[in-house]
Amino acid sequence: MTDIEKPSNFIQQIISADLDANRVETVVTRFPPEPNGYLHIGHAKSICLNFGLAEQFNGVCNLRFDDTNPEKEDDEYVQAIIEDVKWLGFNWADEPKFASDYFGQLYSWAQYLIGEGKAYICELNAEDMREYRGTLTEVGKNSPYRERPAEESLALLEQMKQGAVDEGTMTLRAKIDMASPNINMRDPVMYRIKKMAHHRTGDAWNIYPSYDFAHGQEDAIEGVTHSVCTLEFAANRPLYEWFTSNLPLPSVPHQYEFGRLNINYTVTSKRKLKQLVDEKHVDGWDDPRMPTISGLRRRGVTAAAVREFCDSLAVAKTDGVVDLAQFEHFIRTDLNDNASRAMCVLNPLKITLSNYEEGKEEILTAAGHPNRDDLPSRQLPFGREIYIDQSDFSEDTTLSRKKFKRLVIGEYVRLRGAYVIRADEVIRDDAGEIVEIIGSYVPDTVGENPPEGIRPRGVIHWVSASNCIDCDLYLYENLFTEAAPDAGEGSFLDHLNPQSLQIIKNCKAELGLGDAVAGHQYQFEREGYYCLDGKHSSDGKLVFNRTIALR
Repeated sequence: MTDIEKPSNFIQQIISADLDANRVETVVTRFPPEPNGYLHIGHAKSICLNFGLAEQFNGVCNLRFDDTNPEKEDDEYVQAIIEDVKWLGFNWADEPKFASDYFGQLYSWAQYLIGEGKAYICELNAEDMREYRGTLTEVGKNSPYRERPAEESLALLEQMKQGAVDEGTMTLRAKIDMASPNINMRDPVMYRIKKMAHHRTGDAWNIYPSYDFAHGQEDAIEGVTHSVCTLEFAANRPLYEWFTSNLPLPSVPHQYEFGRLNINYTVTSKRKLKQLVDEKHVDGWDDPRMPTISGLRRRGVTAAAVREFCDSLAVAKTDGVVDLAQFEHFIRTDLNDNASRAMCVLNPLKITLSNYEEGKEEILTAAGHPNRDDLPSRQLPFGREIYIDQSDFSEDTTLSRKKFKRLVIGEYVRLRGAYVIRADEVIRDDAGEIVEIIGSYVPDTVGENPPEGIRPRGVIHWVSASNCIDCDLYLYENLFTEAAPDAGEGSFLDHLNPQSLQIIKNCKAELGLGDAVAGHQYQFEREGYYCLDGKHSSDGKLVFNRTIALR
């Protein structure tokens, strides 16, 4: 089904109706991450949706950082998020925006609500506040400070701002309804004291707005028309609307929620992802086993595959879990269509071709891709000594051709893009292990059928023994052994997969891979899809990450 034929989702229908009714002149969306960690595959769906809606309706999408909690936020995360969104192929309106850009305005609006009798300074500590708040089945009760005069609250708010009040002793709360069935409406905190430096404003502020107080007002300042967020914020929408209804805002945005993306065999909680990093269960936020966008990029997953996957998902009002295999389908499809071909021998076994002239070398040519003329051809050195994979040879002459389409003593195989060869004898070390095969090649069989009577069992990959590069391969599997690692009792760490990374050292790859660059994908023929790991590679040794197996 083409994009044109795809039925519109409920958010597209809302936007279309708003435009048709002239309720909206220009569609403005936003992607508003908090810079307290790296983006993951779940964020990718939100990115694709928000930027995609702006593109579809000729509007704009803002990239905005909701940086209202200096305790957890850092410029490292800001830069990583910018890189991730750019990598996915999206551009935002103007420069990136920050909640901290609006701290002054938010403070003025907090003063306004106090003046209107709709906010007050509360001196309940955190424990008492939880008690007064009530439960899902019991209504809360009013704070003893709820009727504090506006002038007093304004003076105390200023003292909080100036740093004259200790942390944890005062908060600014909205005066709404302590009996509301929605706990979020029971006099929520608007400002709390945090005497710590902010990654952008430094020591200018000693108080910081809550997410709930800041978010809707940021949308209003930016003229956001459709504030699209994931379903866990549905219970916060009445509070979002209370603030936008009770403040003199330049515009009135509206919030809409959709089901978040969850994929099995992974976790997407930032807290849990950070725990994996901090406790060194993984090699940083960009570990190729992580569901982070930077991890996917380092693993060799393409931006196109991520976008195609996200675009294929339903935009619905319910959460769901997507099978990892669905994502892998898009990865394989994209890589099969676009990845350059190359050969790499994981477990090298030398073959000496006794009838090939010693010291001679010729350059054979192989296609860069079987169906892509735009990808350059490869130059393959060929000489007397080559490497094949140990698994491609057997001494067992009883193996049927159907069962084993590889090299057997006394029989023939074709080398990919090269000659037909035969295995004649084996050479063993003192322990009895095969260390070399003596074979022979059939002349004039490059791209040609062998003489009558010679029937190769199959086609195998190879590299020149004298003209190849050494490399290590990192083979990645699921980080967790359970489909829902953070469900049920116990810790999600209990389900870490001890076999999630296998390192194969001293592999032999075709010479052209010496020019590989990070971000370029390859299909190692018969082995899987790989990309250069820019983090662990060096001049002395290249490291390739397996993106995904062929099947």
